[in-house]
Amino acid sequence: MIHVGIVGSTGYAGGELVRLLLQREDIQLVGLGSKSYVGAPYASVYPNFTGVLEDCCIQDDIGALAEKADVIFTATPQGLCSTLVSESLLSKTKVIDLSADFRLKDVSIYEQWYRLEHASPQLLPEAVYGLPELNREQIARARLIANPGCFPTCSFLSVYPLVKAGAIDPNTLIIDAKSGTSGAGRSAKVDSLYCEVNENIKAYGVGTHRHTPEIEEQLSYAAGKPVTISFTPHLVPMNRGILVTAYASLCKPLAAKELRQIYEEAYAGEPFVRVLPQGMVPQTRFVEGSNFVDVAFHLDERTGRVVMMGAIDNMVKGAAGQAMQNMNLMFGLPETCGLRQLPIFP
Repeated sequence: MIHVGIVGSTGYAGGELVRLLLQREDIQLVGLGSKSYVGAPYASVYPNFTGVLEDCCIQDDIGALAEKADVIFTATPQGLCSTLVSESLLSKTKVIDLSADFRLKDVSIYEQWYRLEHASPQLLPEAVYGLPELNREQIARARLIANPGCFPTCSFLSVYPLVKAGAIDPNTLIIDAKSGTSGAGRSAKVDSLYCEVNENIKAYGVGTHRHTPEIEEQLSYAAGKPVTISFTPHLVPMNRGILVTAYASLCKPLAAKELRQIYEEAYAGEPFVRVLPQGMVPQTRFVEGSNFVDVAFHLDERTGRVVMMGAIDNMVKGAAGQAMQNMNLMFGLPETCGLRQLPIFP
């Protein structure tokens, strides 16, 4: 039995964690922390848990949770987790952080893009970037996991095989990404109101989105050299999902079958990455509610460029599902445990 605590359990990512964890018989929830709903029944915050979960929300006290939890998920705003995690805490429990506090190794880049002072930079070298397809062995040995962002997860996995193989020039990479509104979180914001989002699509964070350096850092590791990209996210009127369409120039002429071989070899044996058959393109509706990543490519011989595409559910593979996948690895369990749900359709 794994004893699990959640700090920030009443946000969208926290609620998705609870949904996934409750489906497992080897998990015991020992604390559902919340800043806004202390003392309230969790099912009154999320009525989909009515009759299933009787627990009430408790104060977000990570120190108290550490005394009884084997692992703590922190689904908190940027900047908070770094003030909570310490060597003393990590000596008692493992931490999987769903914020950006431990994703970037260079503290100056974090502070530049997030405009926050990092409270525990001494832990950055230890933190493992929690992308199982990349860091499976390190995750299994880790005490502190930096769960990747939703945009970086989809963007990186869509383009990684060709970057790693040196098939494309990564500095020509342009990533166009679309996200559903749940990616903005549950707190009230004018830009997330129904009348603002419905029947509308817009770019945001143009040239300044905080996930840009995270994508660049991971692609730089893959390429073995510094990588600079153009990344533009868009908000679309749907609840869940991310769709990435990326473009880059080929380093040398390659046939479509050679590109497919690169993708298939890169993701051979990966339980959640699906390289789609030729002629199919990723669609958010066919990954919704699941931990799958659908990827595909199109070779544009006329321009000498390749179009790389990917789709995920931002709340599952982009947040809670990937966090649970990391937990499975940390405790020596099959990483698919509790994550075998097929996408919901229609």
